[in-house]
Amino acid sequence: MIRLFVGLGNPGAEYEDTRHNAGFWWIDSLARKLGASLQVERNYYGLCARVNNAPGASGPIWLLQPMTYMNLSGKSVAPLARFFKIAPEEILAIHDELDLLPGEMKFKQGGGNGGHNGLKDMQAQLGSANFWRLRLGIGHPGIKSEVAGYVLRKPPLAERQAVEDCIGKSMDALEFMLKGEMDKALTKIHAKPPRPKPPKPAPQVATATTSANNPAALASPSVSVAESAGPVPTPDPGPKP
Repeated sequence: MIRLFVGLGNPGAEYEDTRHNAGFWWIDSLARKLGASLQVERNYYGLCARVNNAPGASGPIWLLQPMTYMNLSGKSVAPLARFFKIAPEEILAIHDELDLLPGEMKFKQGGGNGGHNGLKDMQAQLGSANFWRLRLGIGHPGIKSEVAGYVLRKPPLAERQAVEDCIGKSMDALEFMLKGEMDKALTKIHAKPPRPKPPKPAPQVATATTSANNPAALASPSVSVAESAGPVPTPDPGPKP
């Protein structure tokens, strides 16, 4: 089960809406869902909230936004985890992911850090990489040298909305995470939306072509213009000489 939710990002208003702060966006959404308020906790170098009655949880859970800047995220996570005896397997780190497009997300346990400095420091400070990760896609600029500037810029509105849609969908798996039903949480997060049903065919409308193909129509006598007008009059030759 998950007892500690860690959103990775950078502190300060100038970074609030940048791609690298997708993890912070997730924690903000969870706090709203649970009616929790994040408060400064100097012992843990971050903003923290304790929730005692989360649906599905067997005990208190913690929400954390490290205020150490991304590269030192573990400095915030490790002391909180040690004090409350939270194992790495009970931690979920939520972070931005360059290798996924906006609107995509992946949920997994353990693995490498993919060059993400926040994950790297968490692994170093916890002494384990066995924590869970929720990767929120932000896309890639296409050129490695542009990555640093890309993650520290605000995404276009459509991309931000795509990330927010993923955040909303992942919240549907929260109770499974808190109950320790991780397979169900994974299935919920990775489920693709149902394909739209094809539209029903429009009813056929009779046309001149269909009438021409109707045997009854073909059997009907045709009337020429001349016949419909009656006999054609001959010209008057006038008086004979």
